[in-house]
Amino acid sequence: MARASKTLDIKTYNAKRDFSKTKEPKGRKLKGTGDSFVVQKHEASRLHWDFRLELDGVLKSWAVPKGPSLDPGTNRLAMRTEDHPLDYGTFEGTIPEGEYGGGTVMLWDRGRWIPHPDKDPSKTIEEGHLHFTLEGERMKGEWVMFRMKAKPGEKGEAWMLKKVTDDEARADDGDALVDHCTDSVTTGRTMAEIASGSDVWKSNRGGTSGGRTKKAPAAAPPEFQSPQKATLVDDVPTGPGWLFEYKYDGYRLLLATGDGAVTAWTRNGKDWSDKFRSLAKAAEKLPPGCLIDGEAVALTKDGKPDFQLLQSTLKDGKGANLAYYAFDLLVDRGEDITKLPNIERKMRLQTLLKGAPTAILYGDHIDGKGEALFNAVCKDGGEGIIAKKADAPYRHGRSKSWLKIKCIERQEFVVVGWVESDRRIGFRSLLLAAKDKGKLSYVGKVGTGFNTQMLHDLMELMKPLEVKAAPVEIPRTERKGAHFIKPQLVAEVAFTEFTSDNILRHPSFIALRDDKPASEVVVETPADLPKAAKAASTKAKTKGKSATRDYATPESLGVRISSTDRAIFPTEKLTKGDLAAYYAAIGPLIMPDSGNRPITLIRCPQGRAKKCFFQKHDTGSMGDFVKQVEIREKKGGTAEYLCFDDIRGLLGCVQMGTIEFHGWGSRADNVEHPDRLVFDLDPDEGLKFADVRDAARRIRDLLKDMGLETFPMLTGGKGVHVVAPLDASADWDAVTSFAERFARAVAEAEPEMFTANMRKVQRKGRIFLDWLRNQRGSTAVMPYSARAREGAPVAVPVAWAELDDFKGGNAFTIRDVDRLFERAESNALKGWGDVKQALPEA
Repeated sequence: MARASKTLDIKTYNAKRDFSKTKEPKGRKLKGTGDSFVVQKHEASRLHWDFRLELDGVLKSWAVPKGPSLDPGTNRLAMRTEDHPLDYGTFEGTIPEGEYGGGTVMLWDRGRWIPHPDKDPSKTIEEGHLHFTLEGERMKGEWVMFRMKAKPGEKGEAWMLKKVTDDEARADDGDALVDHCTDSVTTGRTMAEIASGSDVWKSNRGGTSGGRTKKAPAAAPPEFQSPQKATLVDDVPTGPGWLFEYKYDGYRLLLATGDGAVTAWTRNGKDWSDKFRSLAKAAEKLPPGCLIDGEAVALTKDGKPDFQLLQSTLKDGKGANLAYYAFDLLVDRGEDITKLPNIERKMRLQTLLKGAPTAILYGDHIDGKGEALFNAVCKDGGEGIIAKKADAPYRHGRSKSWLKIKCIERQEFVVVGWVESDRRIGFRSLLLAAKDKGKLSYVGKVGTGFNTQMLHDLMELMKPLEVKAAPVEIPRTERKGAHFIKPQLVAEVAFTEFTSDNILRHPSFIALRDDKPASEVVVETPADLPKAAKAASTKAKTKGKSATRDYATPESLGVRISSTDRAIFPTEKLTKGDLAAYYAAIGPLIMPDSGNRPITLIRCPQGRAKKCFFQKHDTGSMGDFVKQVEIREKKGGTAEYLCFDDIRGLLGCVQMGTIEFHGWGSRADNVEHPDRLVFDLDPDEGLKFADVRDAARRIRDLLKDMGLETFPMLTGGKGVHVVAPLDASADWDAVTSFAERFARAVAEAEPEMFTANMRKVQRKGRIFLDWLRNQRGSTAVMPYSARAREGAPVAVPVAWAELDDFKGGNAFTIRDVDRLFERAESNALKGWGDVKQALPEA
């Protein structure tokens, strides 16, 4: 029986809304048997995804708080809401605050839904279950929904939304859609851009519904508010929704404007209006009632911020070269706008600063291309960049919606002593030196970057080297609690720059170096590395090519790769050209397994950190060397699947943004008879790679007892594939049945190590023995395929005897072409996967 069905109809929809205030369409029930579905991302009191299926003339609706998951082992709560009119399927915009569902609505996905052919959805929805296939722009494949049993006193109708295992499932990345699909499928706008549109209703930010904030008196500058602070990270964030700004090297100031008076607040709330008198005077010409966030800097003759110049300028009391870069707005002429998205606050700030005095500058930003900005800033000698979430409100205190990435130098320095500590084991900091003009000179202390083990190990090394006299001249102020040692140990240290006194700024310990004697450690500058050597070094890092081995290239194969400079692995600084060069070179190794096999691609046209998607059918855009194989579908009819038997076909896929290649377990010319059996060992989060190695050997031994020879492959992730080649004498039903029965038998016999259940809750402390790769239509990553993961790893065949040599499944990357060929030609991999054997009857 249906529950609460009368409260979920179209009349309820109309009763909840005042259509004189909201632009939502008025509810009506239509006749027809349409098959549309729509998902709307909705930022109301809480962010959620509204999932809607057209049925019986309305959109049956559910609110999914966490959004859809591609992991079949994850159930997502879906709360049933009132039926919506079909017109609602095109709605995108804002609902006035104070109205029902007030907030921002994005058209996040749309398409067609196909109910299970044996079920009538009008009946099964009342019974509490739905089974359907989605053909959306983002949500694809089979899904199920089922109603939960009501608890006593529970309000609302709770359902679950779940992905069915198929080619569109992503067990290892269930949140891929939610994380990476952040713009509208119709307008391409982000939530922030939709919210900042002309139809945005300006709320009172806490007053009565429908009104505007009463502005503060014009003569009164806003009170101090603690500023937002950025979190230091190592890498530039990737993906949509980030704004990037120059990191100004100065003093953080908040300017509060009033009628004829301006207060300059420090980040700690101190009034420094006198210190920055020239900036406060300039800001008096801005509209009153504003609180502006920015950075006070001193500009060199070249127009660059210089912190030391700023300090000397303030000391001398001069302010002619001071400037203020304004990058955020907290209060706009009396209206507190900290809850607005960052992008809208910046738009208001830019408008506010039109016609401002020359000393007050708008701190501009770029949308995306953070890596390029970072490289340019560092190349120009800047401090770094700030990354900010475009749709985030202003958060007082430190937040991860603001990130700072500094331009860091790394060099070796000689350890000349340590400073004792009474608060922790070991020492407080190390004293460092380096040769400058032939003389060992003091360069400062490093007190960060150590863990407890490092502190212990370093003390054991330093104590035997202790001497009474300092080996270098050290300022008296630096000698308190200092112990000195012979200048023999070399430490690698990261830092931002040298000060004018040749002291390290922001140093951080990385590691001891035993490959370089202390006598060779000198103060290095970028000019110390000749341009030719620098270029050669960059090329070697990027290409991973050998000077002695002649590899094929896309050009030599007659394949044109466009946009070769596009960043595909941004944190590794690897481009589309680098990926294509890897695949062209590795062709002789990848084609024996991937050729003449139905292939599913993982395409990431804008790089691995942005939108990626599966593709198994050719749309005609892959080039002449990509072929099709016609395969009978489960539900009747046929479909053409991707296939290639020439490396130029593979490169045609790379040209269209492909990173990964996943293949069927059968060849294209004998598609109904698998030629390989694959067990994917997928460990729980807390398990170590050593546990995976032991489990792989256990599977090897069990299959060997049944007469199957197997071979291991590092997946490029956290797991291992155990591969058993077959002679293609058994059909899919037999192979699938064997794989399932084997996995379940192993899990039952050794439950402390294995589970055959893909649900994550069943995987605690165990390894999922994934037999599902052996179903008709399922795929597994191919040997030597790159992976769309951090580090640009590669799936690589290995020998059982060398499995202990690896610390993870990502031991090789696309830079390792030489190593991969050397391994393939070695005795260790001789005959890998060459055996042909029949499926056991057991």
